[in-house]
Amino acid sequence: MAYGLTRARAARSLPALIALGWLGLTTSALAQPAEEPAGAEEPSAPGEAGDAADAPPDSETLTLEGAEAGAATGAGQPPDPDDQGAEAPDATADAVPQRPLPPAPAPARPSFSQRLVLETARAPRLPPDPESFLGQIRGEYQLRLTGLSEVPLRPLGRDGADHLGQTLRLTHWLRITPRFMFKDDLELVGQIDVPRGFVAGQPTIDVGAAEEPLDERFPLEVAPRWLYLSWNSPIGLVRVGQQPSHWGLGLLANDGDHPRLFGDYRGGSIVERILFATRPLGKDSGLTIALAGDLVFKDRTASLTDDERAWQGVLAVSYTDRPDAAPGEHAGNELGLYGVYRHQTRSGEALPGRDFDETLEVVVIDSTGRFNAEIPGGAGHVYGAYEVAVMLGSTNQVRSRAQAISGEREKIRASGGAAQLGAVITRGADQARYGAWVMQLEWGWASGDADPNDGTTRRFSFDPNHTIGLLMFSEALHWKTARAGTQAADPRLSARVAPGADLLPSDGAVFGATYLNPTLVYRPARATDFKFGAVIAQTTADFVDPVQVTTEGRFVNYDGGPAASHDLGLELDLGVEHRLALDHGMALELGAQGGVLFPGRALAGPSGDLRTQYLGVARVGLQF
Repeated sequence: MAYGLTRARAARSLPALIALGWLGLTTSALAQPAEEPAGAEEPSAPGEAGDAADAPPDSETLTLEGAEAGAATGAGQPPDPDDQGAEAPDATADAVPQRPLPPAPAPARPSFSQRLVLETARAPRLPPDPESFLGQIRGEYQLRLTGLSEVPLRPLGRDGADHLGQTLRLTHWLRITPRFMFKDDLELVGQIDVPRGFVAGQPTIDVGAAEEPLDERFPLEVAPRWLYLSWNSPIGLVRVGQQPSHWGLGLLANDGDHPRLFGDYRGGSIVERILFATRPLGKDSGLTIALAGDLVFKDRTASLTDDERAWQGVLAVSYTDRPDAAPGEHAGNELGLYGVYRHQTRSGEALPGRDFDETLEVVVIDSTGRFNAEIPGGAGHVYGAYEVAVMLGSTNQVRSRAQAISGEREKIRASGGAAQLGAVITRGADQARYGAWVMQLEWGWASGDADPNDGTTRRFSFDPNHTIGLLMFSEALHWKTARAGTQAADPRLSARVAPGADLLPSDGAVFGATYLNPTLVYRPARATDFKFGAVIAQTTADFVDPVQVTTEGRFVNYDGGPAASHDLGLELDLGVEHRLALDHGMALELGAQGGVLFPGRALAGPSGDLRTQYLGVARVGLQF
């Protein structure tokens, strides 16, 4: 989401913020249209400087007062040789000196836009009117039918199932985003998912520790997301309420509302926040500084509704060389840095009847940046982005038996990052311009933890909304870690839940791994995508299941195989999407995606067997 920092004049569009660390901000600024000199007219005769016939459709032609007069009178033209009765004009007497015309300005170069890379059918956001009250309700309904091969899992106990138990599922959600603007000063924004959930299909087996285990069909869930008020004060933006948190590529703070090339977005980082952001060098500068205080409503490690209280203090600084860019377009070069201090508590139980508070204290330093440049000849753009984060802190939410006895806290030393480099070849002009070919390579790295009992947690997890592919992380490792977390909470193993068991499920996130993710998109027309992708991944440390280390003393992977193997395998993905414009600003989305996973030895069981995994998704959506 993006909002202006200062009061705008009537001729200007609403400014907005650079995407700020867990602040959920994106870059925008005031765009002042060029004013044409009073009385200026475009030249109409061929051969004049700035001839409109020679200018491209998206260029602006600058002319001077009186430039058209010379062309209209024909000054400087030779006499007609066929006019035998006419006297030759006296050039010395009648010629009027002409003011030399300056050369026409170079045509405006087409700028980079994020939509060239990833097209969607989402309705455009209504700009504010400085003179009136405006309201807009946008939304989407999405339906997904997913078929997948059986996912092999380690049995939960002797009689437990050795598979997920689900090969077909139908899910849906309706997301509504109302927005009300009073002039360009105040804006009230809300968002809710209702209904949403698991409509039909087989329920999963023994993966109840997952955030969404899909073990019970219930299609009428309600998920309130945002409700906040923004005020563009004379000195900066003030925002108060329950709001999204998004920063950079979304590795750590992701609002769960950014479309992906493969797969879907869900959940996200939502906070109760008081925010102040300003541009200290002036409203037209590219430097933004922001301060925020948060109480986390819901994210990867805390849920206020589960009596987990996570307080955050945030300081963010960011810069862009295109403060005039439209919100979310990332048209310029950007650089940002933020720091977050987080203190989190929840009630725990050492032994029955002996309660205490589990706490987590962590500092996060995160840097992000983007760049783009035009390909020579104007054929398109090259672009890139990165995000890297370091987490330092301590906790007793995760602890070994020795730590539980001594009271020593677990240290947190985790880091991760991702970088993207791509090129887009464009077709069309102005608003009809689109990315016909998009080639991108993403590399990511997240630290892993080979020894859960050494007193230091090193596992780094991305947000599940910044994942790659369809199968490796989103399905296979999602359900394997959920089975492990369910086993850790099994009362047959212990009288109480193992500390940190709820943090084991990855919920589809990249964790403890490094990967390469090349993708290719071809658009024969702007409304149609053909896309291809691959995932090649390895773990960054021995792939160890912490539950089996704790309960059995064995350093094995999540399937019971050797932990020393780091190869996660190869995944190949493809998809097709078509967006059909309807009346009243609506659009129908139709598509299909599929993937195949050739698992590596890190996903093998004790026997070494490896099963190729398949997945297919039919996608139907309506944007309004």
